[in-house]
Amino acid sequence: MSQSFWESETIEDTQQEQPPAPETPEPGALAMSVDDFTALEDRILRAVNLVKRERIARAEAEQRAAQAEARLHEQAQSAETLQGEVSSLRAERDHVRQRVERLLTQLDALEL
Repeated sequence: MSQSFWESETIEDTQQEQPPAPETPEPGALAMSVDDFTALEDRILRAVNLVKRERIARAEAEQRAAQAEARLHEQAQSAETLQGEVSSLRAERDHVRQRVERLLTQLDALEL
């Protein structure tokens, strides 16, 4: 008799622990689910397209940056060359000024 008591109690416990059976979805709920899935699919497609556009824009920006760096390097070399020429011309101007001053000094000496 004690066995049947334990068996019946075990059977009752297992029946209580089982999750309720899933209900059959209503037609409106199924349509909502499909709409949700379609909306999710659209969002994913928009996100994919956005990522593609951003990658293209990033590649173009990197290319423009590389071109700008190349131009900067060229212009830096050109600026150094021009600085050297300016220094050379200033030195030449100072040398010419000194020569002119000596000539003017000699002319002043002659007039006295």
